[in-house]
Order: sequence, then structure tokens, then C-alpha cells
Amino acid sequence: MKVNAFQIIVICMLLVMGCKSHKNEDSEQIIDESIEETPTKPVTPKVESDISIDPIGHATAILEWKDKVIYIDPNGGPKLFEEKKLADIVLITDIHGDHMNIDTLDSLDLSKAEIVVPQSVAEKLPANYTEQILIINNGETKEVQGIPIEAIPMYNIREEALKFHKKGRGNGYLITLGKERIYFSGDTEDIPEMRALQYIDKAFVTMNLPYTMTVESAADAVLEFKPKQVYPYHYRGADGFSDVNKFKELVAKNPDIEVVQLDWYPE
Repeated sequence: MKVNAFQIIVICMLLVMGCKSHKNEDSEQIIDESIEETPTKPVTPKVESDISIDPIGHATAILEWKDKVIYIDPNGGPKLFEEKKLADIVLITDIHGDHMNIDTLDSLDLSKAEIVVPQSVAEKLPANYTEQILIINNGETKEVQGIPIEAIPMYNIREEALKFHKKGRGNGYLITLGKERIYFSGDTEDIPEMRALQYIDKAFVTMNLPYTMTVESAADAVLEFKPKQVYPYHYRGADGFSDVNKFKELVAKNPDIEVVQLDWYPE
């Protein structure tokens, strides 16, 4: 078969196009394999807390977790608790009236509650609470209704404030709810026991003068034990409210610590 010049040109063009197409297919395959072999950077999911926090006022809070309701230092009278679930556990930190308020306790339905207290509080509660009382002192850990609760010391260290809170009398509390560790400082200064805390998810820290500590001391302690979240509370002192905004600015030196402001003093 004779092939003229035009046919030869067409055949050559087809051969060249075929080679380019094959080369492109090989290149795409290489790119695809490269993408498959590149590891994907893991993304850490944001874990939402399953703990509900209700700031009743000043030192008083209600925690809810699963089917458990925990009252911290119930105070303020029955109206503040009218729409609240009944307590399973009550924690009282100290003998002062803004923490141990017998009138408020007597006004509440605590029939199913265990009342966790230091020895000093147990000695001052009326006899009708005796069967419900569980005493836990500094350094002790007890399981209450399946919830580990550790008593952390709380006390003053400034010479001029030693009269307010003596070491060993009151408790801060470290409560483990599922995978979260929640710390309520109680009336304390920036003591070594607080600074030594580890793996705290939520820390409730007091800051009011002359009874506890300055915002500077509170922030400095928080920056040392590094909770994931810190909740300033109990910040009304003899001369009004402490400067919580300044506390936030100081803690902001560590951007990994979130400062959460709740309404502890509603009008």
C-alpha cells in the first residue's frame, strides 16, 4: 500500500499525541500516589463539658452531673433554691456564715442528701443532721455516692489575716465528675497545696480582702497550677468587689487558661 506525504504527516501527529497522553496519565498517577502517602494532621475534637454550673451567689453554687446534684455552701435562703433540684450531696467548706448557713440548710429539703464537712463544721451543725454527716478532713479522699471527693487545705498565710482562717479548720474540695476534676478553693490564700494541684479542669478561686487573697496572688497561683478553666468567685470583700477584670488580664499571660465569668452577684 502506497502512503503519500499527507498520510505520513497525519500518522506522525497521531503518534505524538498518543505519547503526550500516556505521559500525562503517568504524571497524574504519580501525583495521586503522593497525595495518598501524605499523612493527614490529626484534629483534636473540642470536648464539651457535661457538667452544669449554677452560680447561686458569692460562695454558693449548684453542680449537676448526670443524675447527681451537688450543693456547694448553700446560703441565701429558700427562695434561691425554689426551682432547683434536690441535693444528693452538700459540701460545706467552713464555719463562717457565708459558707455554713444553718437557717438556709433548715429551709431546704435535704432529706436525701449526704452532707460532707470538715470536723469543725460537724461540731456546729444541729443534731438532726448527724446521720447525714460525712466528715472529711484536709488531705483525705472519700467516695460519696460514687464520686471521689478530696479535702484540700484552705487557710491564710499573711500575718495580718491569720485570724480569719486557721490551717486545718476548713476544706477546699476537689471533686471528680467523670473525666473532669473540679476544684473549689474555699476561703484561702495562694497556699502551696493549691499551687501544687495538677490536671484541674475547672477551678473556682476566691479573691477578696481582707479575708482571702488579692487578685494578683490569685492570678499568680492560677498561672502556676494551670487549670483549663478558672472561675473567679467569692470576690466581694470588706470594701466592695475585687477587680475581676484585672484578674483576667493577669491570667491572660497563659492563653491556654480560660477565665469564665459567671453572675455571682445578681441584683
